[in-house]
Order: sequence, then C-alpha cells, then structure tokens
Amino acid sequence: MLRGLNALTLDGKGRMGIPTRYREQLRDNGGGQLIVTLDPSDPCLLLYPRPEWEVIERKLVRLPSLNRQARKLQRVLMGHASEVELDGAGRILLGAELRESAFLEKHVMLVGQGNKFELWSEQNWKERRVQWLAEDDSELAAELETLAL
Repeated sequence: MLRGLNALTLDGKGRMGIPTRYREQLRDNGGGQLIVTLDPSDPCLLLYPRPEWEVIERKLVRLPSLNRQARKLQRVLMGHASEVELDGAGRILLGAELRESAFLEKHVMLVGQGNKFELWSEQNWKERRVQWLAEDDSELAAELETLAL
C-alpha cells in the first residue's frame, strides 16, 4: 500500500529520490520499474508500479476506439506513459516534457494513493489542498458514511 505525503526535491537533471520506506516494496512489486504518466484531471503526474500500470493499460486498450472520451483518455494516459526504473541510489529520472506538463520544478510532493503515487509541484499541491479542504463536501460525507465499520 502506497500511502503518505512526502516533500521531495528534483535535482537539475530531473532525478528524484524515492523515499526509503517505499523502495523495497517497489523492487518487490515490479522490480523497481514504474510507469509515469500525466493525470488527465489534475496538474500532476501519476507513478504506477509496473504491475499496477499493466492492469490499467489493459483496461485502456479495451475502451471503444470510436468514443471521443475514451480516445482522449488513451491519448493522455498511454500517450504520455514513460518507463522509469529505480537506480542504485533509489532515484528515478523524470523526462523534461512530463515535468513541464505537471509544472514540476525543484520542490515536489509525492502523495501515496494506495496502488500509485501522485507527484505534484509543491505550490500546486498547497493550493489544491486549501481548495479541497474549503469545498462543501456534503455528497462526500454521505459516501464516507458507507465506509464506517
């Protein structure tokens, strides 16, 4: 389970160290290989362990090719998908186009989402977090009640 919030730094080449607590899990689940792609809804990147991505990719390929929304989703997710691998120091290299598309500069936030990570610019993360916390979530509150034990 990939969870938690981590403030990280990108170096000048676009390398980012994956926090130590995730490295063994990522190596065990996919040999340290990850797929990085654009989020179709928010200005961030999605980082999937390779086996998790393969599940998503199979679903994307089966979407109807004549459906405009399906094609858009395929173009964004699969078209921008890039393979990265943990190096010996536990870092990954993020391509310049992906970094630019998600407005990633030096300071970033790695956000665990269970089966994947989101990678945000620190500024965008802070702004969105304030926005999310200020929203009226009456519909969400009703949905959360169904999760109660």
